[in-house]
Amino acid sequence: MILADSAGTLSVLQVIEQGITTGAIYALIAIGYTLVYGIIELINFAHGDVFMWGTLITFFMLQNLKISSAVNSPLHLALVVGGLMLLSMVGCALIALTVERVAYRPLRKSPSRVAPLISAIGASFILENLALFAIGPSSVNVPNIFPNQGLTILGVTIKYLDMFIILFAVLLMYGVATFINRTKIGRAMRSVSQDNEAASLMGVNINQVIIITFLLGGMLAGAASVVYAMRVQVAFYFTGFEAGLKAFTAAVLGGIGNLYGAMLGGLFIGLIEAFVTAYFQDSAKWADAIVFAVLVLVLVFRPSGLLGQQVPEKV
Repeated sequence: MILADSAGTLSVLQVIEQGITTGAIYALIAIGYTLVYGIIELINFAHGDVFMWGTLITFFMLQNLKISSAVNSPLHLALVVGGLMLLSMVGCALIALTVERVAYRPLRKSPSRVAPLISAIGASFILENLALFAIGPSSVNVPNIFPNQGLTILGVTIKYLDMFIILFAVLLMYGVATFINRTKIGRAMRSVSQDNEAASLMGVNINQVIIITFLLGGMLAGAASVVYAMRVQVAFYFTGFEAGLKAFTAAVLGGIGNLYGAMLGGLFIGLIEAFVTAYFQDSAKWADAIVFAVLVLVLVFRPSGLLGQQVPEKV
């Protein structure tokens, strides 16, 4: 669970702020799930562990830089955060590309729809065990290098890290939406998601589109992992399971294959989790149950999710 503060006495506006911050991280991870599903109509179960490796990259980099507390110089902070983002996004993109090449591509034309899913689950276990070998079975501490202060607006205290998360997530999501809707590669991605055979006949390179999709999803997971690691201040080999499951739930809730649905689903789940954490006793026991109960209710009355799927049924 991302929220780590005891929120029993927080105002409604403060809880909403925490929920939006949490949801923005979920949304960035969820976009990776929904992009891959939109292109090849398969769930990338290794995506959460790609995200987890981003938290490990953040930990190792801060450890090598010997940074264990907040960085007060704005220029120094910008350089460190920029470097962490770059390395984590590149590292996660390469891991995602490896998963696509090893776990998905050989089975892409398999007559069995189950085979690629099993392969992706296998890739997930491999990534988890590599992380277990790298840091051990216990969580490791990741310092928050942002100053602990913030701005108070209408009685709501927004820490500098939270402001950065929200602003950065909005910019990334806007950039992804613009890339998909207004660029040549984005049009190719949309055409493949509609009908890959017709797109291939029109000259679209299907392999190239799939590679770009995995790279884009990995980069978003890498960006989310940096701020996630500093917000919860730990890295753990099993992090990808919990955060990945919540992000996958966000993608399904919003409408799997729907970019804007993934964004909305992430924010929705973040807000639910924040309110449960704030106002329920024993919130750690109830938060996940209520999140998935809401998912079940939404899917019962709207099976295609809040905004509906954008992937046509193929017969």
